[in-house]
Amino acid sequence: MCGIAGWVSKEMGLKDKTKIIENMTTILAARGPDDFGYYSSENVQLGHRRLIIIDPEGGAQPMIRKMGGHEYVIVYNGELYNTDEIREKLQKKGHVFKSYSDTEVLLVSYIEWGIDCLSYLNGIFAFGVWNEKEKTMFLARDHLGVKPLFYSLKKNHLIFASQIKAILTHPLIEPIISQEGVMEILGLGPARSLGHGVFKDIHEIPPAHYLLYKNGVPKLTEYWKLEAKPHEENLTTTIDHTRHLLVDTIERQLVSDVPVCTFLSGGLDSSAISAITSNFFKREGENRLETFSIEYEDNDKYFQANEFQPDSDQVWAEKMARFIGSNHNTVIIDNIQLVDALKDAVKANCLPGMADIDSSLYLFCKEVKKKATVALSGECADEIFGGYPWFTKPGVTNATTFPWANPTKERKEIINKCLQNYPLEEYVAQKYLDTIRQVPKLKGESKKEARMRELFFLNIKWFMITLLNRKDRMSMAHSLEVRVPFADYRLVEYAFNIPNNMKFYRGREKGLLREALRGILPKEIIDRKKSPYPKTHHVAYTIAVQDRMKRIISDKKAPIFELLDRQKVAEIVETGGKSMHKPWYGQLMTGPQLIAYFIQINTWMEEYRVKIDR
Repeated sequence: MCGIAGWVSKEMGLKDKTKIIENMTTILAARGPDDFGYYSSENVQLGHRRLIIIDPEGGAQPMIRKMGGHEYVIVYNGELYNTDEIREKLQKKGHVFKSYSDTEVLLVSYIEWGIDCLSYLNGIFAFGVWNEKEKTMFLARDHLGVKPLFYSLKKNHLIFASQIKAILTHPLIEPIISQEGVMEILGLGPARSLGHGVFKDIHEIPPAHYLLYKNGVPKLTEYWKLEAKPHEENLTTTIDHTRHLLVDTIERQLVSDVPVCTFLSGGLDSSAISAITSNFFKREGENRLETFSIEYEDNDKYFQANEFQPDSDQVWAEKMARFIGSNHNTVIIDNIQLVDALKDAVKANCLPGMADIDSSLYLFCKEVKKKATVALSGECADEIFGGYPWFTKPGVTNATTFPWANPTKERKEIINKCLQNYPLEEYVAQKYLDTIRQVPKLKGESKKEARMRELFFLNIKWFMITLLNRKDRMSMAHSLEVRVPFADYRLVEYAFNIPNNMKFYRGREKGLLREALRGILPKEIIDRKKSPYPKTHHVAYTIAVQDRMKRIISDKKAPIFELLDRQKVAEIVETGGKSMHKPWYGQLMTGPQLIAYFIQINTWMEEYRVKIDR
């Protein structure tokens, strides 16, 4: 995977402004440590950092191709999983290729089909193509938003990059957050509205959108969306179809010239990916699959079972590794390192994230990178097949807000008094309603089916994106490319229209997916109750985040208290987070995780010198 950056100006000559694009590109070095390159002309500066996965010699960027009197230049972050099929189509049209890289296939696709090239792509991508003759920049992002792409429009300039921190190095952009940015952090955080960059003048190209910039005018367009369609297959055919799509998706994502591994928690989703990958490796005569799981120091002593997390992952990961014959690696996270890494996670994310859910993944990916450059992970299965409790609990299912972030009133109570006039609750409610209005509906479906369709849509557009952002930033901070097969748009399209009596077959969360995996996974894994991403239960972690936050509270200049009330935060810290009775976000951000989130907010404001525009 890679990092991209660019600067387009309608009027100002950029030929001698190379230092700016070099600075923007350098800050993305972790995303692409293997190579770098630049393209410069009067109206554009492009930069690229490369993580070599396929075709070391032929995939260098920026890549230039001349055709029909036009010069096209591409910078690209991603991976195409149907490269061979697209190349074959293009060869039939007379195109000749100089490499076997997907970068060249993508560039030639754009030259041949223009904007319509997006209808041919299956993969994860964020890319820009500059047409030197027409002075146009085309930016696009993949269907589900696996790969990031931020941009800013300022004084007839288009500035774009893979991450916010690269845009912030540009002299035209300041680290300012307005009232809306504050409400994103305190009302929705760690989620963000689609397309919102939190900082003033910074936006994100939403998933399944492209931006065409011509003559200083931007046009943002959605190129793909979920549709409500009748599902006409019976249960048996649906199970078979789901299995076929999943196996095909995973096997497509194993293409690589560097070592590939899988994340394996012992849950349904990661076990499915690991088993299918292992079977593929054996057929192809590949080396034994490396699998990785995460565990916390002394978690066997301190683990506390609850409704959301009924058991610990480790025993299940080891059972699954024995079943597929993988070489399994358990990464044990030290609790104090977990606290220290909160800062690293913020720097990697450019924003406050999911507290130690982020920092643990950051440390985990650091260890995985020692043995592999590409990993497959099980994110997104819960969002498309119904794995979360809010899909099955009536009280939560019918909530009139985001089911994973419902303590809006409690959030507002801890805001700094000078910001109490901010319409935080109204802002969150409006974001929810705006999303609900976009949900495609099927004529004649029941009220219950329609509500479930809303829930799945909300999860795909919000909760899933938050997890994908987390996975991209924490992994790419260590130059590790993580692929997410369940985010294949074909699988998402298909699952979106499966009726709920099938999707929750036998009254189980992800019931249909469980049936599709019979014969691939052992029965005990298929029947295991869902357990979320593991977190530490060690008392040492709670004490450590309390101590760290108490030092921040005692600092009169701590920037977090421009946003939050010092006394309210102190009460939460003193109780170890228990005085905040509802999880801040999802199922896991409660107790010490909330305190860790406060630490991340303060770190973010310090590291990025955040200013509040009141």
